[in-house]
Amino acid sequence: MSPLAALPRDGADGWSAWLRGSRLGLFLLAIVVGVAAGLGAIAFRYLIQAITWLATGHDQFGQAGRVVSGHLPALGLAFYLVVPAAGGLLYGPLVHRFAPEARGHGVPEVMAAVAENGGRIRPQVAVVKALASALTIGTGGSVGREGPIVQIGSAMASAIGQRLRTPDSRLRILVACGAGGGIAATFNAPITGVFFAVEIILRELAGEALFAIMLAAMVADAVAVPVLGNGAFLSGFPRGVTIHGSADYLLVALLAVIAALVGQAFRIVLYAVEDLCDRVWGGRPEWARPVVGGLVVGLLLLAVPQMFGVGYPVMFQALAGGYGVWFLLLLLVAKVLATSLTLGVGGSGGVFAPSLFVGLMTGTAYGTVAVHLFGAGAGHPALYAAVGMAGVFGSSTRAPLTALASVVEMTGDYSITLSIMLTVAVATVVSRGIGYGTIYTTKLLRRGQDVERAAPWRAFSLLTADEVMQAIPHPEPLDDDLPAGRLETAGEPADRARGAVFASESVTEVLRHLQTEDRDAVPVLSENGHYLIGWATAPSVLRAIGRRLGGRPPGRAERVARRVVPAKADVSLAAVRGPRSP
Repeated sequence: MSPLAALPRDGADGWSAWLRGSRLGLFLLAIVVGVAAGLGAIAFRYLIQAITWLATGHDQFGQAGRVVSGHLPALGLAFYLVVPAAGGLLYGPLVHRFAPEARGHGVPEVMAAVAENGGRIRPQVAVVKALASALTIGTGGSVGREGPIVQIGSAMASAIGQRLRTPDSRLRILVACGAGGGIAATFNAPITGVFFAVEIILRELAGEALFAIMLAAMVADAVAVPVLGNGAFLSGFPRGVTIHGSADYLLVALLAVIAALVGQAFRIVLYAVEDLCDRVWGGRPEWARPVVGGLVVGLLLLAVPQMFGVGYPVMFQALAGGYGVWFLLLLLVAKVLATSLTLGVGGSGGVFAPSLFVGLMTGTAYGTVAVHLFGAGAGHPALYAAVGMAGVFGSSTRAPLTALASVVEMTGDYSITLSIMLTVAVATVVSRGIGYGTIYTTKLLRRGQDVERAAPWRAFSLLTADEVMQAIPHPEPLDDDLPAGRLETAGEPADRARGAVFASESVTEVLRHLQTEDRDAVPVLSENGHYLIGWATAPSVLRAIGRRLGGRPPGRAERVARRVVPAKADVSLAAVRGPRSP
């Protein structure tokens, strides 16, 4: 049958049902989400630049040392104290009033939404997160823009899915598409976006979900490239810095261990500083916390102005050999403290870029020392900079594929792939031996949410009604003159009271009806509400779960082959028929 034959023909409600329930509909939504994520990444990038210019009078700020404001030169060096506090005065009340979940680095909130809330994120989070993070970064907060764009893209995707009443199983996929698209567009790194969405956000791999995420990442990158450029993100990375001798892999392995320890230290310090800030601030108003905390951040910026904002220009200068070993180590320590303090006082921004910053400084310092000790045969310091980035990020996030793809794509040098593979493997093993949580999941663990342990069980909640039902061989039509999609658009009292569920709804809805309505069976309707296609019973749900535990997902042909209408079903076909339309 032609794919076009599967397209709906019964108006807007039919299209809505088709988008929710069909595979092609999912892929089309993934493309829409990719466009939204790409545009969101562009808008967020320019919003940061605009606020940075308004605050400092410069397009980029900090990498040149203690430079006074172009707009307020009379402030002198006091500018470094005033501007972060002024930024906190703007974003503190904004976050507190409209979206408290926009505080912090954002990715844990998306992970929790996918793992425990069916992918539901409030729509206003996208706007509040964009404004709060841009204000934090533009006024000196030492955080990244990647965490925010993940939350922004995910929130937009969730809003689209919720608007269409997409089932939880597909809403989670769309949220992962938004996260992956945001990363792809920000870094011009579509492969990184795919791995980030699968490893960190969705935390499971299925063919349909993977293809949807790939579509979203590809489209988001294609949307951003004409505006943000098509070059490798770390444009100053030298070419051909691969290892020349096998013995040099020992140097790489040693750096991988060091980077893994640094990554874990970053995680520990981040939450220790947050706890300290909580204790010091006590029960005072949260909206004022970034204002007072901004003064403390300003003191650190006054000491090390290179910590102002995301810090990519400083990374480029380090790659170019512009800093000595001791200053590289100073920047490493200062970044850990500055990021931890920015987030601890209530700032909004990510830890993805700070992890890369810390890793690059670690690796560049190590590489410089290695070349001094062993000569040019040890390899270029830039190679160790890439290894350091992969090691710190891989250790702190425990996402080896994302770490591998991000460093290779951002440098644009695929000759370093073997070195990076070795690094992320070593770093992941070392980090697992040190602690359970990652830089993302530790925030959730402190709230009592363990997405790591919940992941295997989440597969059950992804079961849909048509996978747990006992199918009838010939779907039985309901009222012929029933308007298309009436049952799905009439609202909760009209359809739920009759105990029916739609084919793509979650098994949790089936269980809820079985328990709360004291029925032996729940009728399952086609997506457009025109046909009764099967019955879901407690035994049929248990059998489906048993098949999933055994690694054999329910097959549609197997279900259709069974002619089962529950003998004791306390539901008749009339129960799911609505009153005839006038």
